[in-house]
Amino acid sequence: MISSSIPRAQLNLGDVICEKKDATHALNLKFVDFLYPVVKSKRRTMPVECAIIDKTPNVAFLNTDTSPVEDISTPVEDTTSPVKDITTPVEDITSPVEDTTSPVEDTTSPVEYTTSPVEDTTPPVEDITSPVEDTTSPSDLEAMDIRIKQATNAILAAQREDGHWCYEYEADAMYPADYIFMVRFLGETPDIELEQRMGRYLRGIQLPDGGWPHFKKGPTSVNASVLAYLALKMIGDSPDAEHMVRARKAILAAGGAETANVFARIRLCWVGILPWEALPILPVEMILLPKWFVFHLSKVACWARTIIVPLSVLQAKRAHPRQLHGVRIDELFHTPPEKVGLLPQAPHQNTLWFSLFRSVNTVLHQIEPRLSPKLRQRAIDKAVEWVEEHVRPGEGLFAASFNSVNALLMFDALGYPATHPPRVALRNFIESLLFFREDEAYLQICASPTWDTALVAHTLLETRDLHAEKAALRGLEWLRRRQILDVAGDWAVKKPNLLPGGWPFQYGNKSYPDLDDTAMVLMAMHRADPAAFAEAIQRGRDWVVGMQTANGGWASYEVDNTDLWLKQVPFSDQGFLIDPPTADVTGRCLCMLGQSGELPETSEVSRRGLAFVLKEQEPDGKWWGQWGVNYTHGTWFGLSALNSMGVSHEDPRVRRAVEWLVSVQNGDGGWGRIRLVTSGSVMWGRPAARPKPRGRFWGLWQGARSTILRWGVVLSGCSGRSATMASGRMIPRTSVAPRDFRS
Repeated sequence: MISSSIPRAQLNLGDVICEKKDATHALNLKFVDFLYPVVKSKRRTMPVECAIIDKTPNVAFLNTDTSPVEDISTPVEDTTSPVKDITTPVEDITSPVEDTTSPVEDTTSPVEYTTSPVEDTTPPVEDITSPVEDTTSPSDLEAMDIRIKQATNAILAAQREDGHWCYEYEADAMYPADYIFMVRFLGETPDIELEQRMGRYLRGIQLPDGGWPHFKKGPTSVNASVLAYLALKMIGDSPDAEHMVRARKAILAAGGAETANVFARIRLCWVGILPWEALPILPVEMILLPKWFVFHLSKVACWARTIIVPLSVLQAKRAHPRQLHGVRIDELFHTPPEKVGLLPQAPHQNTLWFSLFRSVNTVLHQIEPRLSPKLRQRAIDKAVEWVEEHVRPGEGLFAASFNSVNALLMFDALGYPATHPPRVALRNFIESLLFFREDEAYLQICASPTWDTALVAHTLLETRDLHAEKAALRGLEWLRRRQILDVAGDWAVKKPNLLPGGWPFQYGNKSYPDLDDTAMVLMAMHRADPAAFAEAIQRGRDWVVGMQTANGGWASYEVDNTDLWLKQVPFSDQGFLIDPPTADVTGRCLCMLGQSGELPETSEVSRRGLAFVLKEQEPDGKWWGQWGVNYTHGTWFGLSALNSMGVSHEDPRVRRAVEWLVSVQNGDGGWGRIRLVTSGSVMWGRPAARPKPRGRFWGLWQGARSTILRWGVVLSGCSGRSATMASGRMIPRTSVAPRDFRS
């Protein structure tokens, strides 16, 4: 049975902004006008095919799990042909449909949280929005209903046969370049047709100035541009071609290829463009260090850990392509490639600390050749063992393409045959991430079925349409089967007695479930049917609570991964070596707790979490978001957390956040993002105009996953629906003796 009440966490933005009344009506209508062309266009341009090959090698390996748990590591069957729509279509609404629903009287009183753990000392922000006359007419509301129905039909048509959703995950130019580099490193015969499709994709996303961005409509990125140029040259594009000339000028104007960051340099080392000495040294012997030492692999984030381990082996072996490809890009350098040194200090790094670690790096370079060969081989063997323990069929390494390519090249550099089971699993997984669209192709970063299915379920439940609710329940049943109950991943190093119970972002990533996806899945399940999903909800809730950090917040994958000094080492030029708690992930966890009634007045976990979110709010009201990579995303869930925890809508901290959101709305009614880098600092400013729909982030999923969900909560909040919590509470924790779940 679908819960008839709307969870407070889902009404956050609308319920708060709706206090502006007349002004918000105008904002909502602008939002509708923005959304309609996006939804309409994507009904014609759904992803057409996705190459999925058999990801299960002929030889099973590393399977020490003896529990009779269903094997869910292999992604769903190939869906390259159109998926049969087995849901019953929503009624045809091409003509206006009379709204026959009666207004629901809001009988709830605003919940004022008067025991805030953090005192707000900033003065109230003046309401600078001018009242706007409410010109909403019945035809406007009917138009909104029609567009919601059209969006719902588009989402239902994209549901897979087993109930889940998985949309295109478009990345920047670096990832298709990875595939082209990988083929040459391994000495494989290039697939000419595939590479030409990748070439068309790369040319299609090139900027007018000749460079390539890291995100749509962004500025030229030296990193993406250098790798795209090299990939195009490898597949046969002439350096004298007009687009290559423009690219070369853009790269040189931006500082040349020598300014590329560490992750771009790794790729250039793969293919022999740069010497391995151009990277900060990563001694493979570090894998032998004890946990009590100042540095240990458990101190870095899991995404960095799964890159560092195979990369340290590649660097130790001074790996190079199996066959010389003969392609050089010296024309992109101001300094000869063989003389390129380490990168200078990054903006986030402290001069004193960076100088110290730079000196340590120099010493390590000098003593590395003198290290014991036996010790080195022991370290390499340990690194290979670690990688093999973390590679699974259908998952690769970290279920991500770059991490998996790194590991695959490691096995090749060490001479493992192409039939070695982990190598087979990695190669098949990488192939599964190829995405084909019309005459183009590219390599995705990863797949996103858990995130997509959870957010689509929230969206469909918001429609109150019977067919949509049934489709959402099918998706949630699919998610129930994907909960990780039998494997304690790397997080168990610091939480050995905590029972697993999370979900990964991807089809399978058993070693690395994340708090972000787990919270969203739990909220959707609790919202749809708390009784039917009680066991999954309880197990997931206990895992989330157990992963709270010492400062009260939640990180993405880790717990207490807060050794800030690691940001100062030369390898951390991007500052992403650790996984500290952030406001957006913490906000989602608090929404999950608040939806089930765990409020600060009675829950120490919620009180500490709310204190963390309030501490992270910036003076102008916004919050930074880790995974949305922008303040709009962070503020969305900062406000959600405050609302779900019962903070009054009149609280100055809430008002400041609302004022900031209104101030950055686009002229077309939507919200977007643009990255501005000035004076060494990274800022997120007023969003760019809505770009041409293209791929995961710029088509239907940008509309369905983000705007429809946010727009839905705005509309529901302004329609007078009660901001009550969903009925039901979490069931009591089951008493289970702790045990080691590691596979």
